[in-house]
Amino acid sequence: MAIAVAAKIKAKAGSEAQLEAAFREMIAKVRANEPGTLSYILHKSVQDPTVFYFYETYADQAAFDAHGKTAHMKEMGGKIGAHLDGRPEVIVMTELDRK
Repeated sequence: MAIAVAAKIKAKAGSEAQLEAAFREMIAKVRANEPGTLSYILHKSVQDPTVFYFYETYADQAAFDAHGKTAHMKEMGGKIGAHLDGRPEVIVMTELDRK
């Protein structure tokens, strides 16, 4: 069963560019190294340019678990910590239906 994740991440004012650059680097690594990641999509809020959203889908729980254990995930955590305004809000969901 597919797993979906929605994450809201807020940058400290003035850190938006650094955060976006780290996210874009992460996206490239996920796409190149995680075949179980079906989508890994970054969005930026129109109303508040310090707010980013990820929408992610994984083939199954194992793919989601593997993503969290990758070296590039750990590396990203170290890169973005100083640029965050609070903790990311993460919602993990089980996909029930898809057209």
